[in-house]
Amino acid sequence: MAKVQEESLLEIGGQGPAPIKDYYHLLITSTQVIWRWWKISLRGITQRIFGRQHAVKIVFGPGILNYSLDLCQGQADYLLRLPESIHLKIMSHLDLEDVARLAGTCCRFKQLCSSEEFWEQTVRMHWDTVPAEVEELAEELGWRNVFFTNKLQLQKQISRRKQRNQSGRAHHVSGHGSGSGNLYPA
Repeated sequence: MAKVQEESLLEIGGQGPAPIKDYYHLLITSTQVIWRWWKISLRGITQRIFGRQHAVKIVFGPGILNYSLDLCQGQADYLLRLPESIHLKIMSHLDLEDVARLAGTCCRFKQLCSSEEFWEQTVRMHWDTVPAEVEELAEELGWRNVFFTNKLQLQKQISRRKQRNQSGRAHHVSGHGSGSGNLYPA
């Protein structure tokens, strides 16, 4: 937990809205708030001095201001800051209905719940062993599709895939070479 508290909770930078050309940078850690700005004047424009909160709102919008104030009051979202590998480990213990609910909470979890890594992990957890043919099919169709397809349908798709590959090779071999059908010229 000490490492999480040392790192930045929010770091964002950007240029002020027109006609302001100044550059602003906001950094929030668990112990300090750092507001930096660099005045860029192309002409002798006089500008009003805003309070820091108002400046954050003008430059980055009210969402970032509210998020910053929440962070300063100790309301940090440490769950979202965990590494993806830990998120996947936690998600491996959820039921599929709960995974669907989790996907609806924020963009980060929506992306993670629909990722190939998550669905590959889920397939590997539900199957004792994953045959090489299924892995190849998953590369083609996606792990999520493999998970939701019943095993009989998967067997059909694998056999169709094998037939396609064999007929493709047979066509390739018969289409090349001499008229005698030999692979090597005489």
